[in-house]
Amino acid sequence: MKNFALVIHGGAGTILKDSMSPESEQQYKNKLNEALKAGYDILSKGGTSMDAVIASIKIMEDSPLFNAGKGSVFSNDGKNEMDASIMDGKTLKAGAVAGVYTIKNPIEGAKIVMEKSPHVMLAGKGADQFAKAQGLKIEDPKYFYDEKRWKQFQQIKKQEEIKLDHDSSDTSGYVHPKDAEFMPEKKFGTVGCVALDQYGNLSAGTSTGGMTNKKFGRVGDSPIIGAGTYANNKTCAVSCTGHGEYFIRNVVAYDVSALMEYKGMTLEQAADEVVMKKLKEQGGEGGLIAMDAKGNIAMPFNTPGMYRAYKKSDGKSEVKIFKDR
Repeated sequence: MKNFALVIHGGAGTILKDSMSPESEQQYKNKLNEALKAGYDILSKGGTSMDAVIASIKIMEDSPLFNAGKGSVFSNDGKNEMDASIMDGKTLKAGAVAGVYTIKNPIEGAKIVMEKSPHVMLAGKGADQFAKAQGLKIEDPKYFYDEKRWKQFQQIKKQEEIKLDHDSSDTSGYVHPKDAEFMPEKKFGTVGCVALDQYGNLSAGTSTGGMTNKKFGRVGDSPIIGAGTYANNKTCAVSCTGHGEYFIRNVVAYDVSALMEYKGMTLEQAADEVVMKKLKEQGGEGGLIAMDAKGNIAMPFNTPGMYRAYKKSDGKSEVKIFKDR
């Protein structure tokens, strides 16, 4: 039987079992399972890793549970600005979009930039226009509105602070009980997928709504090749989630690959070195999912939890949220 596998994540951060209702936990697990199945089914039928990554990420983009696509957070001017990127490990081709407003599935925007343009990244209005011209599904910005995200945004604006959605920084101060459920959850909201297909090819993709109350057109690591996303058949495929500025400075996704290629580390050693040592020493919070060309998997994170799941061709499969389970 040919070897193939798929790994997904839905964000990392201060995700504690004590602060999550059983209903909410089950909701997340159900959606992660749905995304996992969408990609895995493609791989099992001989589809490409690229198509599997797109399918899995689209499920999460279409769900308001995650800060990507439909569930994206609001920028300082009350808009949903989304970022996404994708990379092909066989050819090293890559595509990305940043600060888009109308592309229903930003991950498809990233793929169309890779396939139909001579560029790697398009941003803002131009990226939206290009996606529309290429026939992608375009939505009115109102489509991305989510009431809970809006309430979170309003609470943060009251505090006049930029917070990461979903931030691990302090949200101290009195909050009226009726507003409590709308306070930003303490997690980094990004979705991602890495896959290995039956032909031995790796792909990686990442999508996010960015930072709540972000200003000045801020862009994080998710659409930046080498920082938030990287894939190379020689080494591994990586998708990151966390405090984007640290992931950009450390070129985290590529660093995992480089440690494997130039220092001969295993996937697990390289991923742990970057997430559990380099990032942690600098105060950078988050995690990543990664897979090598043999289908080995790494899912390190230096936060209390990370929404994550994987499924391999040998039947092994797991869906996890918390640190210990």
